[in-house]
Amino acid sequence: MSLANIYSRSADGVLSPQVFVEVHLSNGLPSLSIVGLPEAAVKESKDRVRGALLNSGFEFPPRRITINLAPADIPKDGGRFDLPIAIGILAASGQIANTNLDRYEFTAELALGGELRPVNGVLPAALQVASLGRTIVVARQNGQEACLVEGCDVLAPAKLLSLTAHLNGQQQLSLEQLKPVHPSSNDYLDLADVRGQHQAKRALELAAAGNHSLLMSGPPGSGKTMLASRLPGILPEMTMQEALETAAIYSVAKTNLDPDNWKRRPIRSPHHTASAVALVGGGSKPMPGEISLAHNGVLFLDELPEFGRHVLEALREPMESGMISISRASRQAEYPARFQFLAAMNPCPCGYLGELNGRCRCTEEKIERYKARLSGPLMDRIYLQVELSAVPMEVLLDKQHQAESSLEVRLRVSASRQRQLDRSGIFNSQLSPQQLDGESNISSSARSCLADAMTRLGLSARSFHRMLRVARSIADLAACDEVLDQHIAEAIRYRSLDRYLKKIT
Repeated sequence: MSLANIYSRSADGVLSPQVFVEVHLSNGLPSLSIVGLPEAAVKESKDRVRGALLNSGFEFPPRRITINLAPADIPKDGGRFDLPIAIGILAASGQIANTNLDRYEFTAELALGGELRPVNGVLPAALQVASLGRTIVVARQNGQEACLVEGCDVLAPAKLLSLTAHLNGQQQLSLEQLKPVHPSSNDYLDLADVRGQHQAKRALELAAAGNHSLLMSGPPGSGKTMLASRLPGILPEMTMQEALETAAIYSVAKTNLDPDNWKRRPIRSPHHTASAVALVGGGSKPMPGEISLAHNGVLFLDELPEFGRHVLEALREPMESGMISISRASRQAEYPARFQFLAAMNPCPCGYLGELNGRCRCTEEKIERYKARLSGPLMDRIYLQVELSAVPMEVLLDKQHQAESSLEVRLRVSASRQRQLDRSGIFNSQLSPQQLDGESNISSSARSCLADAMTRLGLSARSFHRMLRVARSIADLAACDEVLDQHIAEAIRYRSLDRYLKKIT
């Protein structure tokens, strides 16, 4: 038979559209042409495939070979089509059986010696293959990644020769099995290590409970970075769906996906010199940035005012929508970006404003210019704002120091999140204004307190709804069905860095 049709998949963001690799052999001068919108790396596959077939003991047909990658309007790049092209040539030339190939999907690069090499984006492909009931064939290095998808049959041979022996029924390959993984939340840094800073710890717990963003301001050495590194440890473990969503992004992003820790919540902390493209993603072929790599985890920006103004402004839309759409001249991609935003900053350029020792020598003009780097719309999108002071020496030297562990806090956070899911199906930070009106359950005295705060602080409508969501989370942590005035009062305290409050104080 001179025609073979092989299943494979392309890569389009976190999607993996079906690609049909059609191989046709005809009479004429020996040649090989690839059509169907292939990019440079795909066009070069003909040389890799030729070398792999010859070095594996197969014949490279001296005929006119046409390879069509359909549908033609989907861009194809990378070396992922090497293996399906090789299998198609072997099937079309009769060197392997062409009867059961529709049960498989092939995704791997080929070495000149016939070895299978790993490619990016295997996990999104495995998710699609599992839904169709087919078996995915990948390189051995991608085997464990594909096995993360429950119910997906995976073959992960080391060489082309062993795969063809399996397809010919000569030597059966065993399905790849997922190695046992025992993730432990004890691997996270413990909140009990942080001394003092009780208000900041409370704000961190509240941020975790309602999935709220948090900004900490304080002098150097007050524990801002230390607190931020403890946030993943008080968050509940990821569900299977959340873990797969995050792992799929890492699979696409050319970042090594560790099957042993794929259920750990990510924490990303880019340097303040990072560009907007590094943060939100981009490139000629749009790749995920730090905000997508932090999906279902924590994005921590230390020294927040030192980031470029246009870099920070790029965060505003994904903080609201939980998605980032990247558009370039020839390619578009959409990546999930529902992260928990955490940031830290100094109160002034030198960092010591308000300290009793009088170390700060910054002028008012310098301080105002420093704070002006953070725009009002960005600050408006941050739920919790808390100020830290230096930890007293007697607290640092206290040998009897005892504090709650991350495990104790995580139990309260998990209970609070479950209350939110049982009530609304989403976290408090995701509630729409209509849902807030219908489900916040505010007492009459709390409404009066909130109305007074709106008048005195000059809050925007966005800040109003954010304060209401925070108050709802405070009530959930207290296992209270009704939002009371003390919950509103505490929520108001977490706007201490707001530009409106600064004008009053």
